[in-house]
Amino acid sequence: MNIILDEKEVRILGCLIEKEMTTPDYYPLSLNAIVTACNQRSNRNPVVTYDEATVEKYLGSLQQEGFARATHAAGSRVPKYLHTFLDRFDLSAQEMAVLCELMIRGPQTTGELRAHAGRISAIESLETVETILQTLADQSPSLVSKLEREPGKKERRYMHLLSGMPSGEKTGSPVASEERQLNERTDEGRIARIEEELRQVREELNAVKNVLDELRSRS
Repeated sequence: MNIILDEKEVRILGCLIEKEMTTPDYYPLSLNAIVTACNQRSNRNPVVTYDEATVEKYLGSLQQEGFARATHAAGSRVPKYLHTFLDRFDLSAQEMAVLCELMIRGPQTTGELRAHAGRISAIESLETVETILQTLADQSPSLVSKLEREPGKKERRYMHLLSGMPSGEKTGSPVASEERQLNERTDEGRIARIEEELRQVREELNAVKNVLDELRSRS
């Protein structure tokens, strides 16, 4: 079954994941802390200004959908909240970091993801990022997809699929992309072979022409 979350639910869930990994001593989070995390200006795209009532509403829907739950510390009346994403998906710290960055920053290239997710969990190389993205794409349901290249841009971006696919966006999974690249390389190989065969034919024709010219000169 596909997961379709509201963009506010995605921001709240992403913040819970981020804070668990970056500031575990202050996790789970109070409602006020979640509001602050959602609205912070650093490491967010877009920057938002949710009020407490909005966060409380969508935090409640996340609990109903099984992505978050409340907990009470001994002697405290104020509930704190934690995500339950790993109850559904078996993901590593690196995979969670990459998915989290897509949730709180939006679509990004592999280079951007390595830099941004690296603050949450160290990622060695771009190849590691690509492996992580493939793992996320292979989940059931798929958690990420690769967008088509934007006009004038060299690299393609990835996006999370927790809110489904926005209208107007064109995607191709990492697997499909690899197959496309393989087909392109195969086509390039065929073209190279044809060009080589044409070169050999030209050389043979030139050799025949030279022989004919020599025979004519003797007659």
